[in-house]
Amino acid sequence: MSGCRKRICLKSHLFCFLANCKVCFVALVQSFSHYNIVGQKLGVSLTAARDRGQLVFLEGLKSSVEVLFHSQDEPHPLQFLREAGTGNLQSLYTFIQDALKPADSEESPWKYPVLLVDNLSVLLSLGVGAVAVLDFMQYCRATVCCELKGNVVALVHDTEGATDEGNDTLLNGLSHQSHLILRAEGLATGFCKDVHGQLSILWRRPSRSTAQRARSLTYQYKIQDKNVSFFAKGMSPAVL
Repeated sequence: MSGCRKRICLKSHLFCFLANCKVCFVALVQSFSHYNIVGQKLGVSLTAARDRGQLVFLEGLKSSVEVLFHSQDEPHPLQFLREAGTGNLQSLYTFIQDALKPADSEESPWKYPVLLVDNLSVLLSLGVGAVAVLDFMQYCRATVCCELKGNVVALVHDTEGATDEGNDTLLNGLSHQSHLILRAEGLATGFCKDVHGQLSILWRRPSRSTAQRARSLTYQYKIQDKNVSFFAKGMSPAVL
C-alpha cells in the first residue's frame, strides 16, 4: 500500500477520537509518534487521549522487542511471537477485552468502544494463519460489536495482483463479515499530481429488500497537508 493510500486510511481511523469514543489501538506497523503526528494534523492529540484514559495503545514494534528479548512474568499481548507455529492470539484478545471493558461507574465519559487494528496482514507475515486471524476477529466482533455495541476497524494490505492465498483468504473472510468496506487504491492510469487515488465504498445494510442491502460509491481523492479532498470520478478541480 502506497504512502498516500496509507495516510487516507489512518485519517479515517482517527476520527473516532473526535466522536468521544473509548479506543483500543493495536498498532502493528508504526510507532506511537507516527500516529500522533497524523492525529495532530487532524486536530487530535493521541498523547492527550492516552493521558485522559480515552486511548489504550499497543505499540507492536516496541512490544515485540520486549517479548523476544526480555523474560515476561505475565502473558504478553504478543505472546504468540514466542510460540512459533501455534497462531494462538488468545493473549491479544484478552488485552483488547480488558482495554474496552466498561468502567465500574455508570457515568462513563466515553461513548461506545472502538477497536482499531493496523495492520492485520502483519499477523500473516509473523506466521499466524489466515483462519486463526479470522477466528481472532470473530471473537473481537462478538465482544466489541455485539456485547459492547461498539465498532471494529481493521486495515488489511492488498497484495495488488500478487498470489498470496493466505492474504486472499483473510480479505475475503473480513469482507464477508464487514458492514462497511473502504478500498483505497491508486489510479489505473498511473501517477497524477492532482489526483492521488480512488476510494471505493461498499456499505451493507440489513434490509428486507435485496436491492437495498448494499450500496456502492466511488470517489477520487487528493491528499493535502491537513485534509483530504474527495470528488466524483473525473471531476477534480484541477482538471476542470
